[in-house]
Amino acid sequence: MSANKGCWVPPEGENSVSEKLLKKTREFPLAPIGLGGCLVVAAYRIYRLKARGPTKMSIHLIHTRVAAQACAVGAIMLGAMYTMYRDYFKRTAQDAGEK
Repeated sequence: MSANKGCWVPPEGENSVSEKLLKKTREFPLAPIGLGGCLVVAAYRIYRLKARGPTKMSIHLIHTRVAAQACAVGAIMLGAMYTMYRDYFKRTAQDAGEK
């Protein structure tokens, strides 16, 4: 057992949380953009909460959720399109160049 029982240390071979996050960001660069878009939309809609007028709170929150999800889905779709381009079109061009 370790002398410091208040601190959890990951087992050998495992990376820290920040290293894992950086690795995933390098693998999927649009994931942080989608997350950032969600946070920006949510922050803006919360900021505009006072100026919602006669709209019910539940309707305002539903619109906030839909807008935040649209940012995330948009980032996922852009990532999928980029992956398709990278895997299919670039490889096709490289294969044609090799022949």
